[in-house]
Amino acid sequence: MGHRTEKVELTVLCLIQDGNRILLQNRIKEDWKGYTLPGGHVEPGESFVDAVKREMKEETGLDIINPKLAGIKQFPIDDGRYIVLLFRAVEFAGEVISSEEGQMEWVDRSNLSEIETVNDLEQLIEVIINPKLTEFQYLVNEDEWTASIK
Repeated sequence: MGHRTEKVELTVLCLIQDGNRILLQNRIKEDWKGYTLPGGHVEPGESFVDAVKREMKEETGLDIINPKLAGIKQFPIDDGRYIVLLFRAVEFAGEVISSEEGQMEWVDRSNLSEIETVNDLEQLIEVIINPKLTEFQYLVNEDEWTASIK
């Protein structure tokens, strides 16, 4: 009989959009380098909406207003799964600042192919923006990772 409970690591990402521009973080850390969406971990017991608001404030300086859950990303980790709740915010207040995680920059969506992004960024943004898509899942077969988008 399989267990219905598994170990889960919960995180949030947010696409902050201003017209055609999106706010990206040029990450410094070697494990996930390049332009990516800002995000971070959900604290134990914290609401997901509160988590994304707190992380955006910490990493971008902005107070996001009415963030909407727009999809989910997931991949397997040791004895469980890593879940990223994908939010989108089009309303915000404040001034953009950068953190030690990386420099925040507004990038026009049409210029994404010209900058060094983390490798799945354009697919991830598509999942968030396209109302027909909900999930970005990495499937791992031995050492082969493939993305499944639904």
